[in-house]
Amino acid sequence: MFQFSQIRCFVALATELHFGRAAQRLNMTQPPLSRQLQQLEHALGVRLLERGPHVVRLTPAGQAFLPEAQRLLEVAQSAALAARRAESGEEGNIALGYVAGASFTLLPRIVAAAAAQLPRVQIVLRDMSSSEQLEALRTGRIDVGIVRPPVALPDLDSTTLLREPFVVALPAGHALATRRRLQLRHLDGQPLVMYEPGQGGRMYELLTSVFHAAGVTPRYVQYVRQTYCMLGLVASGIGLALLQRSAGCLSMEGTVMRPIALPAHAVSEMCLVWRRKDVEEKPVVARFTELVRAANA
Repeated sequence: MFQFSQIRCFVALATELHFGRAAQRLNMTQPPLSRQLQQLEHALGVRLLERGPHVVRLTPAGQAFLPEAQRLLEVAQSAALAARRAESGEEGNIALGYVAGASFTLLPRIVAAAAAQLPRVQIVLRDMSSSEQLEALRTGRIDVGIVRPPVALPDLDSTTLLREPFVVALPAGHALATRRRLQLRHLDGQPLVMYEPGQGGRMYELLTSVFHAAGVTPRYVQYVRQTYCMLGLVASGIGLALLQRSAGCLSMEGTVMRPIALPAHAVSEMCLVWRRKDVEEKPVVARFTELVRAANA
């Protein structure tokens, strides 16, 4: 079987049609170049070049072999480049989980940064609750997640990406919509569209604890998981809703957003989380997490 070194020698000769120039191009002398060609012809069982005192030309077999030989070299170079890219984390696949609240500003910013800086990394997005992501990380179904804290698993690392205040979404005609800023007491007895409890209910747990501590008792009229559903209910006059500030980009007709004074710890927070061992074992995960942290520094 022929070797790639023989293929390179043949392509150089077929291009230059001159042993001296081909040898110079390959940074070698003419005798080993001649031996490489002879060994290739022996392996193939055909003559590829006609040699004369003043002429070198391709045989019909050489003419047929040249484009395939060039393609072999291109494939070899591509394979080597792909291996180097994978080793450096510049090529590969990332399964990225995210909570719905990340889709307003955080997730688009991350995907855009990855597209610009790691164009050969394929990102597969998975819309999942925080608890679903932590389980998916444990079982290897995703590589990286964007979750709401806390992250309390010993084999995971995390970093905070976003901390933003809550705002109140109100029907445009609501009496409280005339106020420029609301207090917690304004929500006492008000109909409230609330994040659903149970699976993925970290926003529910945070906000209900704040209400309890302040002695405020809203009337929970609906429990939903998605922010756009909350806004739709608010626009229909069903109730008010507490949302992370970036949800204001949805700008649904019939609603207004007002800031609200809450305790300092009552913020919407999101973290990037990944398996600690993957940073050492999977270069693409290490490169991706580094990029995300830099983009959100």
